[in-house]
Amino acid sequence: MRSKSQARPKVGVFKFASCDGCQLSLLDAEDELLAVARAIDIAYFPEASSTMKKGPYDIGLVEGSVTTHHDAERIQHIRRQCRTLITIGACATAGGIQALRNWAEVDEFVRAVYASPQFISTLKTSTSIAEHVPVDFELRGCPISKHQLIEVISATLAGRKPNVPTYSVCMECKRRGNVCTMVAHGTPCLGPVTQAGCGALCPAYNRGCYGCFGPMESPNTASLSHQFRVLGQSSGDITRAFRGFNAWAWPFRQASGEGHRS
Repeated sequence: MRSKSQARPKVGVFKFASCDGCQLSLLDAEDELLAVARAIDIAYFPEASSTMKKGPYDIGLVEGSVTTHHDAERIQHIRRQCRTLITIGACATAGGIQALRNWAEVDEFVRAVYASPQFISTLKTSTSIAEHVPVDFELRGCPISKHQLIEVISATLAGRKPNVPTYSVCMECKRRGNVCTMVAHGTPCLGPVTQAGCGALCPAYNRGCYGCFGPMESPNTASLSHQFRVLGQSSGDITRAFRGFNAWAWPFRQASGEGHRS
């Protein structure tokens, strides 16, 4: 039997407002997951198992944004239960696509969607986990890269810094041999300001980057917005380009016209 000193680190996987895609990326790791599973005890993961062990946990993986009062209270409890807290995906790191509500009147949406809006209790905004509790590492993507997730878990177990790139998608395009969609085709592309991680998937098919992995380190969004105008994009086009999966990430929020609700 294992002694307490040899016990595998306990991992908890928690969901907030999201589509579950980032949790599925962990399950999609398949062979890599088997190796990781031998090193850790996946103690709490409702997406994958009905067996749920109580905390505390050595590592907490959190998917999803905070959108309700209950969410705001629950993340405080989870933070206290986790020695290391890692947020995964655009929802957890930047509010997700649901953060588009932050520029609108939420009560109008509630009245339009729900037959009995008086029973709906929600916050005015959708925000990242880091806006509510301290976070040890943010893993970007919509969805995240399963390879990056395995790297983050492995690095955390080894006590080292995760080797996750902070440079732009343009670097991935160069390595893949893609022709620049903006230069060759005049197609607006967020690649120059978006963090690498997808392998430049969209530009490989002559589509502009949609910014799935959020802003890169020190993005020059003002310069890119100027280039969009040169390509004939209107102010509205530029706003819509930056208000995607990572709309509430601060650099994209600024580029799309500040972060205040109308």
